[in-house]
Amino acid sequence: MWIDVSKEIFYEENIPEETYRKFLGGYGLALKLIYEKMPIKCDPLGSESILGFFPGLLTGTMAPLTGRYMVCGKSPLTGTWGDSNSGGFFGPEIKKCGYDGIFIRGIAKDPKYITIINGKKQILDASDLWGLDTIETENKIREKHGNVKIASIGQAGEKLSLISGIVNDRGRIAARSGLGAVMGSKKVKALVIKGNKKIPIANKDELIRYSREYNEQINAINVGAIHMWKTIGTSWLNEISGVIGDAPIKNWGGNYIEDFPQDKLHKISGEELNKYKVKDYGCFSCSVRCGAIMKVPELGIEETHLPEYETCAAFGHLLLNDDLMSIFKLNDLCNRAGIDTISVGSTIAFAIECYTNGIIKKEDTDGLELTWGNSQAIIELVKMIINRKGFGDILADGSKKASEKIGKGSEKYAMHSMGQDLPMHDPKHYKDLGLTYAFDPTPGRHTAANLDMAAQGPLTSNSFIKGFILPKKFKRPGEDRSEALKRIHALCQTRNCLGMCISTHHFITYPLRELVKAVVGWDLSIEEIIKIGLRIQTLRQAFTIREGKILAKNELPGRVIGDPPFKSGPHNGKTIDYKNEYKAYCKKMGWNPENGYPLKETLNALDLDFVINDLY
Repeated sequence: MWIDVSKEIFYEENIPEETYRKFLGGYGLALKLIYEKMPIKCDPLGSESILGFFPGLLTGTMAPLTGRYMVCGKSPLTGTWGDSNSGGFFGPEIKKCGYDGIFIRGIAKDPKYITIINGKKQILDASDLWGLDTIETENKIREKHGNVKIASIGQAGEKLSLISGIVNDRGRIAARSGLGAVMGSKKVKALVIKGNKKIPIANKDELIRYSREYNEQINAINVGAIHMWKTIGTSWLNEISGVIGDAPIKNWGGNYIEDFPQDKLHKISGEELNKYKVKDYGCFSCSVRCGAIMKVPELGIEETHLPEYETCAAFGHLLLNDDLMSIFKLNDLCNRAGIDTISVGSTIAFAIECYTNGIIKKEDTDGLELTWGNSQAIIELVKMIINRKGFGDILADGSKKASEKIGKGSEKYAMHSMGQDLPMHDPKHYKDLGLTYAFDPTPGRHTAANLDMAAQGPLTSNSFIKGFILPKKFKRPGEDRSEALKRIHALCQTRNCLGMCISTHHFITYPLRELVKAVVGWDLSIEEIIKIGLRIQTLRQAFTIREGKILAKNELPGRVIGDPPFKSGPHNGKTIDYKNEYKAYCKKMGWNPENGYPLKETLNALDLDFVINDLY
């Protein structure tokens, strides 16, 4: 479905099956269409920019853990390809409307919201919604339209914050890449959908059989990491990640021993958070159900989503903040405003370091005393960022833009990759995150493909997908590791574009090939699964290069890679050589290791010959 909000028209495009087989769904399919239809180097906040909402190929079926959808377009934050992943129930509803994706282009004259309800399509006035937060927006829309699914922006997206996202299901958020600003630039407050169409299934009995077998195995597990996911979600990492050196502390410059010891870590642990849980929450078709609905009487919060690990670390470890109530408050503020908690926390860490080093003073911060762990000042600053008020306006586009405005050497405290503030996982702990943060076509993302984080569960024993094997010596530098990087990066694209949760590889053997065959009737070999992933990753790379961004020249902040090495803590003496690892990866991918350009023969082999004239 294409929606032009400038002309206020809807039109449908039928996609050949060959295109689906090459790019699946999700951002793979969106990427192919945006690459072809969006002008080169267009303004991501301009009328020619295209914003996509695309569920995965399996999304909407009962295939386990496939309830994801992806928001896609050119990132206004990094200028690269942008995609952001969200769960809940919005993605499956797109399929129930009869579509594999929805595109929005143009710019509306006035604030609008779009409805696609049981086949009836409208572009409606949103003047009474503009200025509301995402919860208020959902409530008001449901008063008028009933039980519908909604993806909306809050105040941050309206004000074109480059770190804003798009929120569905009252707190699930496609947060990264700044795509909330793209929606805001189009003056679209919300996309409202409801469908009653059935998704065609090639073999329903097989789909039921494989789904049931997988879910029964998950449900029977009551110990270990899977049990932790099921009981306290990603927040089970809050304490252990601080201890092992995975969570960055004090704006990536500290460590838990000296700066945020275990008694402080425990105050914001999953165990402490879990005391406020009302009930479990799971995305569509998920048997793990790692989310939760919380109630926090101390703050007057009747209902809010469980703060994820990334949120807890960004507002906790990174800021030396052990105030549990502030974590709940900050999470709720950001969900309502539709703004990325990782980027907000990282940008505030930047501001605190500027303040404590005398680069900015109290008169610059509108009277806020920005010291480490000052939770009340952090809360007030988040409100200012959301509303672009005073000093908050300087910070509302992330730490890179803020450092450019402040100057005075402040850039050394901005922990970002090409403008995207870095996630809460340290490459000095998971080595190949250095490569991922610096050089993935959507830089600065822990959810992009990476080997060392992925290879912890069944992937380590080559049992995640039958027939998918990693080389034996992948943990050591050399040919095996480069080949493993290639295979994991390919699998990641395929997994995402099928609509699978990124955490699936942490659990048990997944019947991927069997489920694809049951749903769409394709008998995909492991080689084809890898080739599809390589095709998607290579086109993501080509899109970013076409937009004038040479990833191979990107560099990460010294603290992030241990340059110079830390003298104490878990990363004492460690430095990550991410640049040479990228060159070896490029060779395996069939890309020029000096500049990251996909080679002509690679493009031809992956049926991407239409890209050649754009790059050569």
